[in-house]
Amino acid sequence: MEEPGIRRRRDDDMKACVEALATVHERDRYPARWPADPGSWLTPDGLLDAWVAMDGTDVLGHVALTRTGHAMATEVGLPPDELASVSRLFATASARRRGVASALLATATAAAAAGGLRLVLEVEDGGGPAVALYEGAGWRLVSSRSGDWTTADGRTALLHTYLAPGTTAR
Repeated sequence: MEEPGIRRRRDDDMKACVEALATVHERDRYPARWPADPGSWLTPDGLLDAWVAMDGTDVLGHVALTRTGHAMATEVGLPPDELASVSRLFATASARRRGVASALLATATAAAAAGGLRLVLEVEDGGGPAVALYEGAGWRLVSSRSGDWTTADGRTALLHTYLAPGTTAR
């Protein structure tokens, strides 16, 4: 099986990224609510970098690194300036079981390590495949809390905070 082509996201990728995200939302309800401006949603405040997995001109997946807020930093017991957050990670249905999400996560992990940053992320409890990906890659559950929004099936979101392997919380 050929590995996906991973590269930094470019401005001209945005239309294809939004189209790929729409397929993920339709199938998996990620994001839980479709954003009014999906391009801005894929470019959150505090964006450090973003990558896409490509097959020709088709976007197979996406991941971003962002600055970590004080609340999440407090949860893991580390200063925000030592952390980066994995954000907006998804793989399209056609890319599943091809290692796309793992390759994107590995790319983000390498970039954070090169910058001397530790990775942290937050995932909603209903994201079983995402939780399996993180736990399978050695990420450690640090905390869980109720979110301030409801999932597509009407539950109050349960958010789990994970810390990348090889790092420890205070």
